[in-house]
Amino acid sequence: MKQNIFDIKTEEEFQAACLETFIYQYENVEVYRKFVDYLNIDPLTIKQTSEIPFLPIEMFKNHLVLDENSNAENYFQSSGTTQMNRSKHYIADFSIYEESIYKSFEQFIGKPEDYIFLGLLPNYSENPHSSLIYMIDFLMKKSDKPENGYFLYNHQELFDLLQTLTDKKVILFGVSFALLDFLDYCNSNSKTLQFSNFLTVIETGGMKGRKEEMTKDELLKIFQEGFKTEKIYSEYSMTELLSQAYSLGENIYKSPNWMRILIRNTEDPFSYIEDGRTGAINIIDLANKHSCSFIATQDLGNVKDDTFQVLGRIDHSDIRGCSLLVS
Repeated sequence: MKQNIFDIKTEEEFQAACLETFIYQYENVEVYRKFVDYLNIDPLTIKQTSEIPFLPIEMFKNHLVLDENSNAENYFQSSGTTQMNRSKHYIADFSIYEESIYKSFEQFIGKPEDYIFLGLLPNYSENPHSSLIYMIDFLMKKSDKPENGYFLYNHQELFDLLQTLTDKKVILFGVSFALLDFLDYCNSNSKTLQFSNFLTVIETGGMKGRKEEMTKDELLKIFQEGFKTEKIYSEYSMTELLSQAYSLGENIYKSPNWMRILIRNTEDPFSYIEDGRTGAINIIDLANKHSCSFIATQDLGNVKDDTFQVLGRIDHSDIRGCSLLVS
């Protein structure tokens, strides 16, 4: 690619990078080329991003989505039960993922080196193919703080540690059901949480069958009340992406300059709807240099100006998400 995607500043640069990436991936990613050909689309007629075909995310379950010039020995795998057909995203260059992690976090939260990272998540050794755990582990390594750690089942240990960190900047990453479990533990043991002045909570996904499903707004309200804070942050990504969007409260996300959200019509997957209306989420992720940067997800959402919301899943789509990492 002519330009480093992490240096993209203008819309013109983004559009040019998209078109260049589209042609490269059409020529070098076999499953994507077959998909475009099946649609009877001439790639040379594509002049803007809205015309680019978006690969259904389900393709990662049954096909190798990989640049033919790459040699990828490792992969990320979506969470789920052993009976489920799970997605695999083969990674040719982990340095791209790491740069994406660092620059997105720095843009929306701050420098990782300034924070202590705590995880209500399984650790990396338990889930070596989890993109989420890889991300948290990478942030912990950049932070290099002795207090960093995972506390999925150690609620008392986590509570006691937080009591000692009141003069630090602390990030608590957690899957939603684990954050709820921690709050339940504190409530049942009459432990008062007074951490809002130094603790930033970032939730990373839903309950996925572990607890009764609720809307994102309902979930955030429970977290706000439980952690006694006005804002609960959220992180939005998935196995098939190498970039992350962040919400700094109220379920309103922003994506980095090399990532875009488009909302397609659920009745016509090749058309888009106007800002503010709910539809299915298409994602452009230019960090997916060696797989596919144009993905049609099964998530519902809407876009307004340079922000977007995630509102749920399309009916009948598979249960998926990081909450099942510990199943």
